[in-house]
Amino acid sequence: MTSTLRTALLGTAFGLLMAAAGPLLGPLAGPAAAATIKVGVVAPFSGPFALVGKTFKEAIEVYQAQHGDKVGDDTVVFIYKDLDQANPAQSKALSQELIVKEKVGYLAGYYFTPDALAVAPLIDEANIPCVIFNAATSAITEKSPRYVRTSFTLWQNTVPLAEHMAKQGIRKVVSAVSDYGPGIDGETAFKTTFEKNGGTVVDTIRMPLKSTDFAPFMQRIRDSGAEAIYAFLPAGPTTLAFAKAFADNGLKDAGIKFFGPGDLTQEPDLPTLGDAALGITTSFNYSRAHDSALNKTFLAKHKEMFGSTDSVTFSSVGAYDGVHVIYQMIKNTGGKSDGAKAVDSVKGMSWESPRGPLTIDPQSRHVTQTIYLRTVEKVDGKLENVEKVAFEKQPDYGYKVGK
Repeated sequence: MTSTLRTALLGTAFGLLMAAAGPLLGPLAGPAAAATIKVGVVAPFSGPFALVGKTFKEAIEVYQAQHGDKVGDDTVVFIYKDLDQANPAQSKALSQELIVKEKVGYLAGYYFTPDALAVAPLIDEANIPCVIFNAATSAITEKSPRYVRTSFTLWQNTVPLAEHMAKQGIRKVVSAVSDYGPGIDGETAFKTTFEKNGGTVVDTIRMPLKSTDFAPFMQRIRDSGAEAIYAFLPAGPTTLAFAKAFADNGLKDAGIKFFGPGDLTQEPDLPTLGDAALGITTSFNYSRAHDSALNKTFLAKHKEMFGSTDSVTFSSVGAYDGVHVIYQMIKNTGGKSDGAKAVDSVKGMSWESPRGPLTIDPQSRHVTQTIYLRTVEKVDGKLENVEKVAFEKQPDYGYKVGK
């Protein structure tokens, strides 16, 4: 037998042996194939709240431009579904389509609380994580252990604001909120904290979520004799209309002070509000004017990609940091699909965000963060939320309240 023939026969025999052993060797037979990991994002991309979807998508694209679209060998892709207004049934249907048809490994987004709550049974059944970019009712994360939130809650924003107002000597306030989960959270947080600090809430007003005419509420506030109002409405057309009504109905000229969470003065609305916004004081987790190197880098990349930073607002960083958490989950689990393990792997995780330092609280699965007291001022001829005070390491005070 020639050496060439012997080599050929040995090669053939080795090939047959490896083929037979393949099922036994399993993954040891070679490196695991790279996967495409899909993330489904449910948010308003049309209709009156379309700005929210725009900020989510732009922030996701900025994050991937800075960090790439791969985690290890796996490629991360985002699939977007449009939910133009609060609609829990539609939210559930879109999320189910993403899970069953698109086979996403993660869900994310969700602007309104009812839309986020609607998917709790789905994420539990499918065992996939849901990273909330906005919806702000404290109780959401209690409905499933697979929720993680990177935005804020009304309790988290409101408690330090109420304490600050009381310290400023304000004693009589009207609370005016949209009548749904976050608004009720805001009202409860404000009343509880303000009265504990010596103030009085002389009236509590709950306004229908779809309100467009705020004049009757302004008259009620004026008649109350209050020195100030605490107001919360979801960012968008409603907050814009409310803030304009405050000025147009003479409450600002009457010396009534205007306080609330930062939804009231989100940056894209400031040019439309104009000078009516000057002096409004809010508490929030982010301002485009935040002075940090990381925020400047984030804004510079956004401007490079989209030509402007005019659309950047709080929902931008909610999405940006949400993507950071999703990337970390994928890394921690080696790209495997296991929602419970993915969520467990980021409990206690800390990092630096364009808004400041963040930590995921292991119990609430919500970010502990700095809340900033801001006042609307003109900076170089442009209206901005200028940070005045930093309230560091604020938790979600509303987690399991009364339980």
